[in-house]
Amino acid sequence: MIIEPLVTGPDGGVPAPLLAELTALYASNRDFHALSGDFPDPDDVREEQVAAALADDLAHPDAEVLLARSEGRLVGVAVTLARHPDPADPDPWIGLLMVDAGTHRRGYGRRLAAAVEDRFRAVGRSAVRLAVLENNPRALAFWTSLGYEVIDHRRDRQLDRPCVVLRKPLPAPGAFREG
Repeated sequence: MIIEPLVTGPDGGVPAPLLAELTALYASNRDFHALSGDFPDPDDVREEQVAAALADDLAHPDAEVLLARSEGRLVGVAVTLARHPDPADPDPWIGLLMVDAGTHRRGYGRRLAAAVEDRFRAVGRSAVRLAVLENNPRALAFWTSLGYEVIDHRRDRQLDRPCVVLRKPLPAPGAFREG
């Protein structure tokens, strides 16, 4: 699997062929969008909606959108924040990790999460956080299986949805961690 940052076009937008791929990936996750309410109709996710969501993500100066490809095919996307908007929060965040629903249970999500963790570890970050919607037990099970621990319950900043906040320490490469 190859991980690469999203590169926008000269106009700041996502190039049309990539936007079509991203829209197909987002649309494949109908159940998640029905839970999250991120799109008005989870059965009809449109390119302009995905473009707007990505523009919102990239408007944050510390955000990065990572694309995961396997055999040339887009299989996942991750949105990360090097710094949370709350200055009291010391950790970077995973804002979104989504894998094409047709490829679920093939290890792409685990590998993409590990790649994100490795990127943060490489720049000296010691932990990473994320929030899972309380109405998404499958996502909570996924993240806890990767070693993330629940540290808080709060509402999200964007849509005021109830969330579970998780955190995972990132030991330095080669460091021994008991557990």
